[in-house]
Amino acid sequence: MAHVVTCFVRYRGRVLLVRRSDSVGTFPGRWDGVSGYVEGDPAAAEDDARRELREEVGLGDGEVELVRVGAPLDASTAEGEFTVHPFLFEAETAETTTNEEVAEAEWTDPTTVLEREAVPQLWEAWRRVAPTLPTVREDRTHGSAWIAARALETLRDAAADDDADDWESAARTARKLRDARPNMAAVSNRVNRAIATAERTPESVRERCVTLLRESIDATDAAAANAAERLADSEATTLATLSRSGTVRATVAESDPEAVVVAESRPEREGVGVAEWVASETDARATLTTEAALPTALSELDVDAAVVGADAVLPDGRVVNKTGTTALALAAREAGVPLYAVAARDKVRPAGDDWTADEGEASDAVYDGTESVSVFAPTFEATPADLVDAVVTETGLEDADDVRRIAEEHAENAAWDESGP
Repeated sequence: MAHVVTCFVRYRGRVLLVRRSDSVGTFPGRWDGVSGYVEGDPAAAEDDARRELREEVGLGDGEVELVRVGAPLDASTAEGEFTVHPFLFEAETAETTTNEEVAEAEWTDPTTVLEREAVPQLWEAWRRVAPTLPTVREDRTHGSAWIAARALETLRDAAADDDADDWESAARTARKLRDARPNMAAVSNRVNRAIATAERTPESVRERCVTLLRESIDATDAAAANAAERLADSEATTLATLSRSGTVRATVAESDPEAVVVAESRPEREGVGVAEWVASETDARATLTTEAALPTALSELDVDAAVVGADAVLPDGRVVNKTGTTALALAAREAGVPLYAVAARDKVRPAGDDWTADEGEASDAVYDGTESVSVFAPTFEATPADLVDAVVTETGLEDADDVRRIAEEHAENAAWDESGP
């Protein structure tokens, strides 16, 4: 049985599909991921996957990041017996350079596989690397915008499955996704909108997820652009931030500051990766500090503005974000430095939806000794509204009335289910 790799490459929520040319030996004219034979040990099939990406579509190792390796599946076809090794990569660019094995390449929604003449079991291969409920529930690496996008993908794919023969099947998946990350408003808001604004059919839910996924990515970009414009208007050239946030990264890239000060973000220290990104991917000087040293850093390093993301914005204007945000906000207020929270409107929690601090999932990183020491290390906290100079979204700067109105809209969407948000 021949072993082959099938690579799915995702960029901004779309997946690269290729139509096989007449020069290939099997399945000419059919749609596929980027695929090819395993030339060595199947256990090292990732090497073959990366080779095919380079050869067929011109995506080198520096332009793609491996996201997930799926369990192999067997495909019995008229053209032979194959063991398919699925891979999912995230691309940093949509630019491709195809070779003679590719007749056509298209960035599209992966559910279009079900509507095209594709190689056997291509949808099944996608499902083995696609986002799932555990992806949404267990991810501790990415920010809420990224996780919310994976929630929409999970709901979209569930609605597209052959066994999703009624609306209630999609609704059951939506309820699980909605409740998977209670502190991340974008997850529940986007799932609720997909169901509330769709007709009561799986196909309509799928179509709404496709549309909302693209809109949500655009919203993050627009919020970052608005924040960058605000920073330019205030002539801010040195920024301070903490933790990780895709929206803050986009703001930094858009605003092109001279320097960025990043707090390490105890206890998981994900701010270290942010500082490394600033150093490697921007022209700004990167300085890593601690939350405890932030007040001194703001003055000694001449910080002009502080920028944070938000896992949620509460209806009363409080900003829920990584613990340390309130310390940064207080230090910024003392130093006369404005603090902006940058977030898409979908991060505003619905009116009437309560928020409670978590109990500290990373407590072992704070103390792993044997004495009777209790640890208080919540991951998120709510920073008071009066410490935040502005909440910047895709539509601009939102005041208290704007936030309340957005919260009411989200509450209306959440009402699709009698069990509530």
